[in-house]
Amino acid sequence: MTHPASQPNTAPPTIPQTLALAVLAVVSFQLAYSFAACTALMALFAYSLFELSRSHSSRFTFYLGLGVGLAAYAPQLSFFWNIFGPAAIALWLVLSFWLATFLLLSRMARVHFGTIPATLLIPFLWTGLEYFRSELYYLKFSWMNIGYAFSSNVPMAFLHFTGIYGIGFLLMAAIALTSLLKGKTLFLTRLAMFTVFAIALNQPRPSQAALDPAKQLSVAGVQLEFPSEKEAVFHLNKLFKSHPDAQLFVLSEYTFNGPVPQIIMEWCREHKRHLIIGAKDPVSADDFNDTAFVINPSGEIIFRQGKSVPIQFFKDGLPAKEQNLWNSPWGKIGICICYDLSYSRVTDGLIRLGAQAIIVPTMDLVDWGRHQHELHARVAPIRAAEYAVPIFRLASSGISQSVCRTGEVLASAPMPGEGAILACTLDLGRPGTLPLDRLIAPISVGIATIAIFGLLFASFRRRNVSA
Repeated sequence: MTHPASQPNTAPPTIPQTLALAVLAVVSFQLAYSFAACTALMALFAYSLFELSRSHSSRFTFYLGLGVGLAAYAPQLSFFWNIFGPAAIALWLVLSFWLATFLLLSRMARVHFGTIPATLLIPFLWTGLEYFRSELYYLKFSWMNIGYAFSSNVPMAFLHFTGIYGIGFLLMAAIALTSLLKGKTLFLTRLAMFTVFAIALNQPRPSQAALDPAKQLSVAGVQLEFPSEKEAVFHLNKLFKSHPDAQLFVLSEYTFNGPVPQIIMEWCREHKRHLIIGAKDPVSADDFNDTAFVINPSGEIIFRQGKSVPIQFFKDGLPAKEQNLWNSPWGKIGICICYDLSYSRVTDGLIRLGAQAIIVPTMDLVDWGRHQHELHARVAPIRAAEYAVPIFRLASSGISQSVCRTGEVLASAPMPGEGAILACTLDLGRPGTLPLDRLIAPISVGIATIAIFGLLFASFRRRNVSA
């Protein structure tokens, strides 16, 4: 007979313990997202969720998850109110629903499958739900993932191996597996792991290696929010004077609320420069593609890439029918537009095609607030480190970024920053590669789906037996 002390703790937390865990989850999430030095606290957020999934009833666990989700996510996404008004409450609830669903499914797994099978399942439930809500349904939204909290300090080699979804998977797996330990062994093991984790996160990132002159591309861009044609030309002239050696100029998404004006193509021909610019590509009287155009030094449009995932609830055009790389004179460049960078299923396509760098024309309005811009600026360093490719992100009103292949931000332009200039040298070296989570995350979705059907069947059968 197994001694009870050797078994994992299955007792639900008391009400005071539940409240303490809920507060710990919210506070650790807020601190991890607000201060780079506190990102290790995201481990406490994951720990709190794991423990809250032991709550005494399914209904209570679900509503507890909604409350924790709202308290964690709504303050970080307060700019939703500026954009959507009272409808922001519904969007906060949608995001919180996925956290509540994770707690509910984890508790049901403990009840119907047993402690050890549930413990092994929980990391796959977390990753499957996080990947699904970020990438796979209409309201997909990847911000507020565990991984984005680490954009400023996760070691590049680690992120290039795990990917953004792999961080959450490994945190949940570490917490779940160590829960099978008991007493001092459990405490000391978790303390040691957290200490090593915190120290690793606060180590300096490696500097970018020396660039190969044969693979360098000099890029310069200027931040403009809905300029007139004359204003755009004025700032392009100013940009050319300040960076005459730049080989490629970049303007933001929706620089023009229509097709690229002829005067812009004439400017490229006069100054003998390539330009990437965001504008509309009409497909009918009512529809268009939000498009990034490449204009060559002869003043001709030689490449265009539409936005793959138009923003929900905005008049943001039709989704692009295909993705291609621009085979530039300097190498293969992937172009994605604004929030497309937030979806790994979009950017992965560019990497599979062999992209050596990614350029991202972006529109973030000043009216959306500083915090929205700061959250959006977390994405490019994560993507650069995941793929080991440089990224040049030019936003209409900041925060524009030049990010090297290690995920280090080499230069940025501020928000607000009308007319601010960002210039850098991109290293178009080896093509990027995909991290392991691009395999783990879809598998987790499959495992989570099977588990959901299994839990529904087990719950239905138990009710029939009880009846």
